[in-house]
Amino acid sequence: MLVWSRSGRLLVWALVVPLMLVIYGLPMGVIVVASFARQWNGVLPSGFTLAHYAASLEGDSLASLTTSLATGFIASAVALISGTWAALALREVPRQRARLFDVLFFVPSAVPSVSVGLGLLVAFSHPPFLLNGTRWIVLAAHFVLISAFTYGNVRAGLTRVPLACEEVASSLGASPFYRLRRVTLPLLAPYLISAFSLSFALSMGELGATIMVYPPSWVTLPVHIFALSDRGAVFDAATLTTLLGLATVIVLTALSRLASRAAVR
Repeated sequence: MLVWSRSGRLLVWALVVPLMLVIYGLPMGVIVVASFARQWNGVLPSGFTLAHYAASLEGDSLASLTTSLATGFIASAVALISGTWAALALREVPRQRARLFDVLFFVPSAVPSVSVGLGLLVAFSHPPFLLNGTRWIVLAAHFVLISAFTYGNVRAGLTRVPLACEEVASSLGASPFYRLRRVTLPLLAPYLISAFSLSFALSMGELGATIMVYPPSWVTLPVHIFALSDRGAVFDAATLTTLLGLATVIVLTALSRLASRAAVR
């Protein structure tokens, strides 16, 4: 911290903790409480029930959760492969040209996600690339939005991988593919897992582009939550929001443990 005195640190904590609880804790707490509420006409709910959770584990709600998980894993995996490939390839490119590619990769993250969705909708609504009305356009939208962050994480990780290890492997006769498989990628493993985790979290919460392109057969959970809240089903929307956050945290926790083990190795 930039405050060195004990009294100054206590004052900062006394100001920051209540502020963080109000900004972050209160909205999340209200959502969790609303997911159990039977009715809420006063300051506090007048009754509690598990009916919302029972309903969320069947029908359209369960299908939307499954769709979000599948979309997050597929889009993040493809973004990880392409981002890693690009980052490795750009190591051999002159710095000025590499900066140009950096800009191109980060353009989608610099524009509103709704613009990305509209662009995909216009681009892929006619043959020969007709994706409109299919799940593939949703996957494409998520890939476009998260690929920049995946590429950025892997590129940052590469700057911390010691070139000496790769040079030693080359001097011992290792082929480029063997060096990549047994030296570079194992050293990059913590950063690859972190990049996948960030991409997955972003994909799970993505709404702007998805709501522009999704077909009725591939409704993600954020879109379903938006539709419920728009119809006034606030308690059901709060329940699905809680489940969305819980599912994301579980996956990220598992990935974090994998990243820790990879770092130790």
